[in-house]
Formats: sequence, C-alpha cells, structure tokens
Amino acid sequence: MTSLNLPILDLSLLDGGEAAAARFADDLRAATHEVGFFYLTGTGVSPALEERLLHTARAFFALPEADKLAIENVNSPHFGGYTRVGGERTQGRVDWREQIDIGPEREAVRWQGAPGYARLIGPNLWPAALPELREMVQEWEARLRDVSRRLLRAWAVALGAAPTYFDTHFGDPSTLTKIVRYPGVDDPAGQGVGAHKDSGVLTLLWIEPGKGGLQVERGGTWVDAPPVPGTFVVNIGEQLEYATQGYLTATNHRVISPARPDERISVPFFFNPQLDRRLPLIELPADLAAQARGVTQDPANPIHALYGENALKSRLRAHPDVAARWHSDLVAAS
Repeated sequence: MTSLNLPILDLSLLDGGEAAAARFADDLRAATHEVGFFYLTGTGVSPALEERLLHTARAFFALPEADKLAIENVNSPHFGGYTRVGGERTQGRVDWREQIDIGPEREAVRWQGAPGYARLIGPNLWPAALPELREMVQEWEARLRDVSRRLLRAWAVALGAAPTYFDTHFGDPSTLTKIVRYPGVDDPAGQGVGAHKDSGVLTLLWIEPGKGGLQVERGGTWVDAPPVPGTFVVNIGEQLEYATQGYLTATNHRVISPARPDERISVPFFFNPQLDRRLPLIELPADLAAQARGVTQDPANPIHALYGENALKSRLRAHPDVAARWHSDLVAAS
C-alpha cells in the first residue's frame, strides 16, 4: 500500500482480547489528538453491502429531475430530502454537489413553545420512484450506529471515563445520512464542499472506490485522503473537541470537485447526541488534561454544548432557502 496521510485503525482489535482492545484505544486517542481523522477497517460492513449502497445511490441520482425535485428539501421544514446541485453552502460559498439528506424517521413536533432545534424533528422525504432507497438506508444506518457506539465506548475508555460515558449522555442519538454526488467540473480547483469542521461528534464517511477529492488540513497544509478499500474515513466534530477542551481536535477538511466527465459518490454518516442533550466536559486524567489545547473559538461560529443548537446553526447556514421559507423568525433572531 502506498504511504497514506492519515493513520489506519482496526476496529476488530476490540474483539481480540484485553491487550488488543487497549492497543486500539491508545491508537484511537493518539489519532484524534494529533490528527482528528483516520481510516477505520475491521467494521464488519461487507463489500456486498457497500456495492448495494453504491448501486442504489447511482439509481437515485439517475432518476428524472422531476422525481428528485418532488422531494426537494425546500418542501421540508426539517431540512430533509433532495438538494439540487448548488443548493448547499459552506462558509457562504456554493458547494457543487447534489444529495439527499435522511435523518431518524420521526413524527413532527409542535413548534409553539418549543426550542428552535425541535424544528429539525420530523419525517423524511422518500422518492416514490425508488422505494428500495428507504430499506437500503435503514440497513446502512443500523450497521453504522453499531460501529459508532463501539467507537465511542473505546474513546471513553481512552479518555479515562467509564465505557458507558457517551451512552449515558447521548440519549436517542441524532443521526444524519447524506448520499452525495459530485458532478465533474471544468475547474480543477472547484469547491465540491468548502473547508469546514463538522459541528457534531462523529462522522463515518464512505467514499466510492478509486475516487479522490477529500482533503484534510494538517500543519497548515492540505493533504489528500483518498479512499482505501474496506475502510471508512472517520473524523470527530466540534462537540468532541469541546467535551475534551481541545485534547481531541476537530479538523478542517474539504472536497475538491472531480474533473469532467468523472463524478464521485460519497456517503457521510453523522452520529450525534439527542437534540436536547448537553455534552458535558470529560474529566480527563491529569496527563491528558495537561495536553488539552483549549477549544478553538470563532466568534462567527460559536460551539454550543447543547447539540440541538449546534445542529440548527449548521442547517440554517447551509440551506438558506429552506431557512427563508420555513424559519424566517429564527434567521432574524440569529
């Protein structure tokens, strides 16, 4: 294997006995203290399931435009559904991708008297022309929920907390699956997704084999993070940086658009606390606490301890058309 810019960790070590599990926890702590990104293998997600995911994703994006626009996210106050190319923004600039956003399948709640983030709760929009998408995503989400929980228990141990620390504070997790297509462009430096840090806790990213474009900032330099067969690219978000007061680091990353006529499919899965849960500060062992760098503070992008406030902030900024149609009161108050 050629030299990679990110470390590789093997989740199956957790099943290899006490010493192997301790080694995984050490590697996990080091990777997310030093880099904030790593490749994860040994997840038990089969190549057959990955191939079904890719086939279904391609089938969705190949639907006639009318079928996709029938579930366009401007029709959802919960920010779910289809986003056309150019319909999302990062740092105020247009991202050149199309996607479908799928969260937990829930009934909408009454907004009156509820906090703003309650508006994120509601049913998904599913394409009538591709009913198999729903079953595929639900199977994918169930597998990645299990992987996420195992990772978080290992993190808790690595940080000197009880294995159930995150289980206790997460409640019913907020998840988000994005199925994304990056069309080819003429500009070799085009913004597929602009530079950003994820606003939550944990991201598992599946990338179509052989398709580059993801870059991670390391030491002030952008380095490539190409797909590695049988792995996910994993990164932490701002809330895990907050919970460890900067011992673990959320890292800037971006996606460069593929060159025409190529295209690229990727599927990020975000695993975060229940919207009304406040992620407390972890009491680190003294040797780790001494290495905590403090939380990166950007007055224009505050990090909220309450996950729902972080999630709402990100959605309002990323989808100004949805925000203007459904949530003008929140936009005016922000």
